[in-house]
Parts: sequence; C-alpha cells; structure tokens
Amino acid sequence: MRLAPRLPRRAAQIGLTMIELIVVFAIIALLASIAAPRYTRSVDQAREVSLRTSLNVMRDAIDKYTADRGQYPESLDELVQRGYLRQVPEDPLTGSRHSWQMLPPPADSAVPGGVADVRSGAAGRGQNGVAYTQW
Repeated sequence: MRLAPRLPRRAAQIGLTMIELIVVFAIIALLASIAAPRYTRSVDQAREVSLRTSLNVMRDAIDKYTADRGQYPESLDELVQRGYLRQVPEDPLTGSRHSWQMLPPPADSAVPGGVADVRSGAAGRGQNGVAYTQW
C-alpha cells in the first residue's frame, strides 16, 4: 500500500492558529474602537458646518428680498418663486426641507411680511453646547 506524500514543512505552517486569529481580531477591534468615535464626531461637525451655511444662505436671501421689495417674504417658497433661492435647502440634521422654523418679524417692526429669520427644527445641541433651534 502506498502512503500519501507528506507536505513540506513550510506548507503545513502557512495556516493560522486560533490564538493568532484571536490576536488579529483583537487588534482590528481596538483600531475600530479608536476610529469610530472620531469618525462620528467628524460627521457631526460636517453636518453643523452645512447647517450654518444653509442658514447663512437663507438669511442672506431674506435680507436681499426685504431690501428689494420693502417687505419680508411670506414663506421660504416665495424666495424660490422670486429667484432668491434655487430651492429650499435640506436641513442637514433632520434630512427634511420642511423642518425649518420660520420666525416672524418683531412686533414693533414697520416692515410687513411673514418670515424675518429662519432656524433649524432639529432637536439637540451642537458641539458648542447651543441648541440647534437657537442658531
């Protein structure tokens, strides 16, 4: 009877033992636990920067509309219809174009209209500790 040929010693050592696999997975888990919080923090920071930009663009459009027409717009859609905005931006924190909070002009204002300022409708606080509804 013929015996099967033996593999060279190197070929038998190519596989990993269970201990080596556990060590590799532990290193990967450690690196992921370090990277994940930094990643989520940078995503949150990017959303906040996008929110600030959207608020600045809409507030600038409201100011230009008011300067041109002598009154505040009645809605954000009016800014789009009149060409001051291409479209109402999406709130990066809520993911909706309809969650913006529109603030009316002050009671003692001589300028008529419906929207004097806009804020985010998102709940929570920014990384600076200020509520999103106060930005």
